[in-house]
Amino acid sequence: MKKRISTWLSAGTPWIWMNAGAVAICIVMVIGLLLLLTVRGMSHFWPRDVMQAIYSPPSSSGAVQSTQVIGEFVESEFIVTAQITSSGIPVDDSQEFYERQLLKLGNRDLTGADFTWVLSDYLDDIEYPQNIVALERREWGNFYGYLTEVKEDGLSIPNPLINDDLKIWTDFNQRLERAQDIHDEIYRIQKREIGEINYAVERLRLDERRLQLDEEDTPEALAEINSSRITLNSRYELLQSELQLLYQEINRDTAVFVAANQQEVEIKLSDIVRAYHPNQLTLIAKFFAYFSKLAEFVTDEPREANTEGGIFPAIFGTVMMVMLMSVFVTPFGVVAAIYLREYARQGFVTRAIRIAVNNLAGVPSIVYGVFGLGFFIYIIGGEIDQIFYPEALPAPTFGTPGLLWASLTLALLTVPVVIVATEEGLARIPRSVREGSLALGATKFETLWRVVLPMASPAMMTGLILAVARAAGEVAPLMLVGVVKLAPSLPLNGNYPYLHLEQKFMHLGFHIYDVGFQSPNIEAARPLVFATALLLVLVIAALNLLAVSMRNHLREKYKSLDV
Repeated sequence: MKKRISTWLSAGTPWIWMNAGAVAICIVMVIGLLLLLTVRGMSHFWPRDVMQAIYSPPSSSGAVQSTQVIGEFVESEFIVTAQITSSGIPVDDSQEFYERQLLKLGNRDLTGADFTWVLSDYLDDIEYPQNIVALERREWGNFYGYLTEVKEDGLSIPNPLINDDLKIWTDFNQRLERAQDIHDEIYRIQKREIGEINYAVERLRLDERRLQLDEEDTPEALAEINSSRITLNSRYELLQSELQLLYQEINRDTAVFVAANQQEVEIKLSDIVRAYHPNQLTLIAKFFAYFSKLAEFVTDEPREANTEGGIFPAIFGTVMMVMLMSVFVTPFGVVAAIYLREYARQGFVTRAIRIAVNNLAGVPSIVYGVFGLGFFIYIIGGEIDQIFYPEALPAPTFGTPGLLWASLTLALLTVPVVIVATEEGLARIPRSVREGSLALGATKFETLWRVVLPMASPAMMTGLILAVARAAGEVAPLMLVGVVKLAPSLPLNGNYPYLHLEQKFMHLGFHIYDVGFQSPNIEAARPLVFATALLLVLVIAALNLLAVSMRNHLREKYKSLDV
């Protein structure tokens, strides 16, 4: 028996099982994390039924105060009776636990809060009215109530529509669609056409300032600039006139709703994003509404302190930053690895450099952020402004956090990973391959370029994959070198030079931090934190899969060179 145990141990079987168990546990934990993010995040977009009930908790004086509540059920939990008693609500002490429900009441402009906890024992007359309306608004969050009237220019619609809920709802939807079309037109004019004019006017101002600094502000040059400015101003006046007419049109229609406790509210149709009868939706209609909300989340801009709307600018900023970082880190990491492995004399200095590179991988990321702020922004960016953009001073152009410096900082953060992976790939190439190439008359550079590097390219891609995986999830250094809570415009647009590396940008990791810890409405923000975290994982996975497919392609392409 002892001999069998000794043989079993010497064969390394226990370590195989331990490694297999560790891998299995890791896989289960990853799957569990993804399931948690999916369930808690994606369920937020599912349209829930809206209930109406009477809530009658006893007061400290013993009197019962009844109030009507209208809202969505979010979750429930059991709490100890002592916790309720400490809040001042008299309850039966003989009962050990009470169930309480979290309801999303919406109507924040009326109640001051989106969510509230209610005790299930004091909810009565629970029903789900078919004609209740749920509104998603551009401000003040959701609204729940009953549509009673549609107004045009402050006047009620003529009598044939009154007292007919179906006709009122049909007319409301037609007018809402019109208001949304006008809103989209206003957004297009403001963001694109007027934005382009403002950008061109600013460029003219800078051109005029540069002429003054270079003492080339001749009457002819200034006259040309003034002529362009007059043309732009005339276009701006026309667009402003068009905007005034659109604003008059979009504010024409309003709707009157009755909320909980018979509170009457008049809402502009221009403030409504989406309106529907939640309790009338069939399963298919709910799926359509679900994917509509999900598409809005992925493609739209955030609103309401980032707790409503979409996160497209954060997705775009994350992908753009990672791609720029990859462009910067790959050549520097590969060149450094080639020098250390192929050209540098192997001695004390080379070993010291390798130790330093390995130690750089363990430096806290916030240190890189401080370094990027001090070196890239204040020194490099400040000098660039002095040399190339003196007309914009004292306002900084590159001497301020932006996309370029964030990408360079993360490239510096991840370059040790690329160096180590590339060096390992170069070390695995047999010496006989190099000698065979040299024997055929190739120079050392030709051998390196045509034989060694193609064979080592899968290792380079492995380093890039590891770099992307680390850089995409970093937040701390980005807070110092370019990321902001809300970026008014994307760094890639139709204005020359099209890619604006000096602009600040949004990032999914920072968006998670901001929504999770800085939001004034934490209950509304919590599901968005899970949804954004899931999306960040998917973005990183997509970038990694792209790099993995490239690595596999290179591996198959140069498979014939393997020895």
